[in-house]
Amino acid sequence: MSNTNIRNIALIGHGGAGKTSLAEAMLFNGGAIDKLGKVASGNTVMDFTAEEIERKTSVSLACAYVNWNDAKINVVDVPGFYDFEGEFQEAIRAVGSAVLVADACGFVSIGAEKVINYCLKRKVPLMIFINGIDKENADYVKTAAAFREMFGRKIATLHAPIIRDGKMQGYVSVISGKAYEFKVNGREEIPVPADMEENIKQLKGELSESAAETSDEFLEKFFENGWLSNDDIKVGVKRGLASGDTIPILGGSAIQNIGVINLMNEIVDLMPSPSERRPVKATLLPGGESVEVNCNENLPFSGQIFKTVVDPFAGKLSYIRVFTGSIKTGDEVYDSSNDKDEKIGSLYLLKGKKQESVSSLSAGDIGAIGKLSEASTGDTLCNEKRMIKFSDIKMPAANYAMAIRAKRTEEEDKVFSGLNKLHEEDISFVIEKNIETGETIIKGLGETQLDVICQKLKNKYGCSAELSVPEIAYKETITAKTEAEGKHKKQSGGAGQFGVVNIRYEAGADDGVFEFVDETVGGSVPKPFIPAVEKGLREAIKQGPLANYPVVDLKCTLFDGKYHPVDSKEVAFVSAAKLSFDEAMTRARPVLLEPVYSYRITVPSDYLGDILGDIAKRRGRVLGMEPDGTEQTVSAEVPLAEMAKYAMDLRSMTQARGKYSGEFVRYEIVPNEIQEKITAARKK
Repeated sequence: MSNTNIRNIALIGHGGAGKTSLAEAMLFNGGAIDKLGKVASGNTVMDFTAEEIERKTSVSLACAYVNWNDAKINVVDVPGFYDFEGEFQEAIRAVGSAVLVADACGFVSIGAEKVINYCLKRKVPLMIFINGIDKENADYVKTAAAFREMFGRKIATLHAPIIRDGKMQGYVSVISGKAYEFKVNGREEIPVPADMEENIKQLKGELSESAAETSDEFLEKFFENGWLSNDDIKVGVKRGLASGDTIPILGGSAIQNIGVINLMNEIVDLMPSPSERRPVKATLLPGGESVEVNCNENLPFSGQIFKTVVDPFAGKLSYIRVFTGSIKTGDEVYDSSNDKDEKIGSLYLLKGKKQESVSSLSAGDIGAIGKLSEASTGDTLCNEKRMIKFSDIKMPAANYAMAIRAKRTEEEDKVFSGLNKLHEEDISFVIEKNIETGETIIKGLGETQLDVICQKLKNKYGCSAELSVPEIAYKETITAKTEAEGKHKKQSGGAGQFGVVNIRYEAGADDGVFEFVDETVGGSVPKPFIPAVEKGLREAIKQGPLANYPVVDLKCTLFDGKYHPVDSKEVAFVSAAKLSFDEAMTRARPVLLEPVYSYRITVPSDYLGDILGDIAKRRGRVLGMEPDGTEQTVSAEVPLAEMAKYAMDLRSMTQARGKYSGEFVRYEIVPNEIQEKITAARKK
């Protein structure tokens, strides 16, 4: 199929708006399935994993296709919950166009507002489908008006609603002037209601004006005649859609399959084909020249893997968007992201978990490759005749951190092997080893995402993991200069052990951790035993006197000592050094140190006061503020111990509109009252 007959669409929006149900209705209307499944029943095409069936919500993107009006619509169903924003980024790279599914609740949800702003900023073609017009308290007119109030003239009314008994019962096509009444699984043409004729005329005038602004030719026609032909309006709306300047809005009910056919018609008629979309940025290899790649069937093959699914039994499946040329089973391709060659063993079209074998995939299409050896999400595959690398799929910052461990020691290897395989499927979470605390840390976008990962470990890999708040890597240091003698003397029949050291302790190690200086004279401690003294001190600083945290920024100067020509041994001086350390720490006024991070927090200006107040409660210091349009970016330094749940707290404070990033800057002394609580807790 030529890419001019392909439409690639992501279904996006707030969680619970009905995206999966809409996909189900679209597949049913096109004959791809013979029965409408329901999310509540766990039998939809797009929600097929054990986690989605149990939770009754999407947690990962899913793909399917349907043939409609001589076109192929590739549908990508995208989770709406904030924790799965990584799936949204992958889907947008694959499709380049979207349908926002919004609940007919009378207002614009936060999730809808966020994705519309995202699409407008990046000029992603977008339609709005107001779903659930059949519900008890649904209000299509009020919801459409709320979108229009928020986004102004960009919202284009293609369908004027026919309202009876307070509900949308049908619509009048503003372009064609024909009226239709909704029927389950379809529509029926009816006369245009007399009381709507003037409104339709006004709406068509507004649509003509918007369409005219898309080209000088149309603008000239509009000024000359005062109107545009239906075909010209359609072309103008299509241009506005492609440029991100026009957002058509229409309504229906996915569960009742009302208005879905109208949406599918508009997708085919108005949404841009892959060749009409904006080019994708890439780099030519080996030179590194930046290029923009348009969908082109005549160039050598190139494509990008936008999603990976790993099945414990069937192996790895790589979802791919083909940008140029075509790929066939048996082809040798080049993985430019890893500098590896890959053999294409099998190709598929997808309908949820169902895979349909095909012999080739062409430019503009979406499919899957089975069992690639190295390639993973975000990687570029291409023909060596034109080596190219597409820009990486940018993931949101993984700021929500928890410690993870196996519930049973014997399952530890299975848990961490499973985590690595799940990371292939979801690159938006990361796994790190905290060298300071010894914990394994998993970082994601929120607690739901991490809960789902633990659920997948159990369902797919038969092992159980548990999450806990990560330990803070506190350290200890001293604030007073002191000296202490350490004397180790042991006599037990035969040869004894003897060693005495005098050591000066102060803050200010050259490397900020530990510095050992030998200032002995006259052989008070023989040279062969000097390394033993340093060894004893290095072992001693692993556990400080307050709460057994490592001691840092410590300069230790050995200035005197004693030895015995027969009984002195290395072990004696190791022990003597430790005794000196223990003695000194009681007088050197030790303190706890905590890690402090630098944060950049971006929020809408309306929430600035709340954010500043919250930073103060967390013992933070605001360093500055940078306004940017309707947003403010706050720079602040805050102790890490106060930020354990900040990803979730910020989401709550800003209705999910805020974002932040942080990085370690230094250690600072913990206030006394907090230090006492920490040391008491450690002693317990």
